[in-house]
Amino acid sequence: MKIFKILITLMLLLCTGLSVQAKKITIDADKIEFMNLDWWKQFEDKNLDNYMLYAYKNNRDLKIATASTKQAQQVVKLSFSDQLPQLTFNPQIGREFTSSNVYFGDVLIPDYKQSRFLLPLTMTYEADIWGENYMRTKSVKQRLKMIEQDERSSYILITTSLASNYFNLIKADKLIENQKKLVDLQQEVVNLYQKKYDGGLCSINEVLSQKQWLTVFTEELNTLQEKQDVLENQLKVILGDRDITKIERSAYDSVKLIDLPLDIKSEAIQNRPDLIKSEFYIKKLGIDVSVARRDFLPKFIIFGQVGFNAYQLSDIFGSHSFLSNVGVLPSLDLFTGGRKMAMLRYKKYEYEKALQMYEKTILTSLQEINDALVSAKTARNNFHSSSERFDLQKEQYKLSDKKFNIGASSNLEILMAKEALLISEKSNISNKIDVVISAINIYKSVGGVDYMQFEEAI
Repeated sequence: MKIFKILITLMLLLCTGLSVQAKKITIDADKIEFMNLDWWKQFEDKNLDNYMLYAYKNNRDLKIATASTKQAQQVVKLSFSDQLPQLTFNPQIGREFTSSNVYFGDVLIPDYKQSRFLLPLTMTYEADIWGENYMRTKSVKQRLKMIEQDERSSYILITTSLASNYFNLIKADKLIENQKKLVDLQQEVVNLYQKKYDGGLCSINEVLSQKQWLTVFTEELNTLQEKQDVLENQLKVILGDRDITKIERSAYDSVKLIDLPLDIKSEAIQNRPDLIKSEFYIKKLGIDVSVARRDFLPKFIIFGQVGFNAYQLSDIFGSHSFLSNVGVLPSLDLFTGGRKMAMLRYKKYEYEKALQMYEKTILTSLQEINDALVSAKTARNNFHSSSERFDLQKEQYKLSDKKFNIGASSNLEILMAKEALLISEKSNISNKIDVVISAINIYKSVGGVDYMQFEEAI
């Protein structure tokens, strides 16, 4: 009876342990360290900050990445369970019917009917003498770390995509505003040329030429409006909420430019999730090679059984019905058709391939950082040039306006001057947002950390 009570107690403890683990998993889902919200706050855009938090809570890709990490955590627990003794309870309750006599030499056992009640508690344990099972669990833990880097990579990708789309949407808003003004101005120009033509002051070709420009400006406006709709739809997907009807965004004039590095130290790649993942992959395969070697060694299974075996229900827990046994089962594979040797060689080749992949990842990481720096340098130079050109165009417009006010120029000339100013502003708008996007791309290339800590003096 004592053994039966002990069995019930063990089962209750196991059930209690499982419920505690489930609660811990739920708590772990509240982490937020991947977002690096402090870096995004330097843009001083409350809408962007709010959308970052909103995407963190609702984005489907992030939820999938988090679920994959939790899945991998359970795989680690599954692997660790192989290091522990296995305890099973397999009761057998049945009734035997024999249809003929059974002889054991001269001893005759006539046909009979009887019940049997077998209640064994069985334990098996593979003695991990060579540490093979421990190494397998260690390998699975490295795999978990790789998946955690995949999750971190997902957070970097989603946040940078959200920010890029957000600022591109602000750019589209400003460009549409600018383009509408251009269309209205060109319509006035067309009307003036039409009046000149009606008065015999210009040719029909001049009127047609201005109408063609009107269609060009209108097409550009349609394209910008389409891009605006596409960006809004993409942001809704990133935010993970199909019910969002409007994307709130700040005005173009409130967009803040942040510092860009002139050069970045090479150690910045150490924070990239793809490089860290490659390092864990090499460690994992090194462990897998060790496991493949130890698989050639013999294994020792320790087994034991305790329980009751009775033929009457009333005697099931009697002292005379108690049964127990214990033993060791050694096992050594003498011939497996070369499977273990092939597996060992396979893991070695996989390890060599992982080393080459690691070197390639380093080169790719350096390339992406350098490409991001070149794009940032180009965007910065273009913005300075377009700003200078825009300022010069403003001065030209002021001169044209003065001439118009004193009657030295026509209404048509001042309209053309306004168009030239708006066209110059379009380039400046695009270049300013490109500077912001280039900062986001550098942030992404260094692994979602503040890149200014890696700025290298030139």
